[in-house]
Amino acid sequence: MDILYYPLGFVALLGALVTVHEFGHFLVARWSGVHVVRFSIGFGRPLIQWRDRRGTEFVVAVIPLGGYVSMLGENDGVNDARNNDDADDASNAEVSSDRPLLSHAELTPYWRIAIAAAGPAANFLFAILIYWGLFAVGSQQLAPVTAAPKADTLLAIQGWNQPAQVVGIDGDSVSSWSDIVMRLSGRLGDSGHLELSLIPLDDTRTATLRLPIQQWHKGEEEPALLASLGITPSVLSVVGTVSPDSPAARSGLQPGDWIQSVEGEQIDSWGAWVKTIEQNPRRNLQMELLREGRLVALRVAIGERQGSEGTTGFLGVAPLLTEVRYGLFDALLRGCEETWDKTSMTLSMMKKMVVGLISPKNMMGPVGIVQVAGESVKNGAYMFFTIMALLSISLGVVNLLPVPVLDGGHILMTFIEILRGKPLSEKFQSAALQVGLALIGVAFIAVTYNDIGRLL
Repeated sequence: MDILYYPLGFVALLGALVTVHEFGHFLVARWSGVHVVRFSIGFGRPLIQWRDRRGTEFVVAVIPLGGYVSMLGENDGVNDARNNDDADDASNAEVSSDRPLLSHAELTPYWRIAIAAAGPAANFLFAILIYWGLFAVGSQQLAPVTAAPKADTLLAIQGWNQPAQVVGIDGDSVSSWSDIVMRLSGRLGDSGHLELSLIPLDDTRTATLRLPIQQWHKGEEEPALLASLGITPSVLSVVGTVSPDSPAARSGLQPGDWIQSVEGEQIDSWGAWVKTIEQNPRRNLQMELLREGRLVALRVAIGERQGSEGTTGFLGVAPLLTEVRYGLFDALLRGCEETWDKTSMTLSMMKKMVVGLISPKNMMGPVGIVQVAGESVKNGAYMFFTIMALLSISLGVVNLLPVPVLDGGHILMTFIEILRGKPLSEKFQSAALQVGLALIGVAFIAVTYNDIGRLL
């Protein structure tokens, strides 16, 4: 059944992003007064189609790799290439509409720019709304705790030699592993210093280290961001919460206790401690733990509970978690900040890719999106919507690139028209369109090649 997560996740993810993008174009086109001939999600043979009272045909097509909003008089050659029936659709619309139909060519250049920009704008707004919801609902995630760094890593070279919780990167607070990976990704190819804030597990004071980097992971296809620093994600045996009136509470365990050993046997992970507890129901076990930097010996009475595997030991503790939750207004502000940060990071990574600081093989195409969508669905709603917001931002940024065929190309050519005081020649526009299509085709082949290479 897991295999179904991938196609279903892909259709849900890309379908939502394309629908939002095209609805942005559609909404502003309607405001401008231009007649929208067709609103299509997907390409190729229609699976579902209907027409509204204004004569606009709405289509869900068989190939879910994009969509378009076709307007009366908009690049007729392009529209004919998309679907030869658009002229008939416009004629039918004249019969069913009770007011004159305005052509795209009759709009002012500023309306045409607004329509082109509305798609990417809708994607950015959609990301803000997703982040707003995620921050308002809140989530609990495993705290970003790292084991002691290995030798020859940047942390070890700077003299750090103990487990810790990562709480900040370059002055910005982080509360999850996804935060950390995103912040570090933004530093790919950079030189200078990377600032890392850590709280040792045997202390409560924050330490800030400046790690020297020189063209960090320049050109690498799969950069080991965490490992090169000496960060090893771990679920250590640190008590996050203690349930009231539980065996742990009655035995004196407290949040923040870091279990070192049980009955003289060293404990090096949360999983190892849980396994020991489950194998010893109704027993009193001698534990050694670190509490605020002091080694404490504690006799802990293990409880019991019945499960599918019979009687197992039980304490009533949970690992160290971080909760991210804001009030409605603060969540909206955080949503705007997060969208701005991710947009800036996306632009920075594109720039670094152009100048060769980041390998183009890090780009992801449809196959990669299928994989990411499936994995995010399996990891729960929070991860799925986080990925959706990030891809919505990426879709908005990519569509604003000044490439003919993309929205940014339409905006650029319309600005040139404003400066010239007259439209560009049809011959120039046709040539630009062909160049744009060729660039998109090459990019599509490249990212698909990258995706397949990663799978293999």
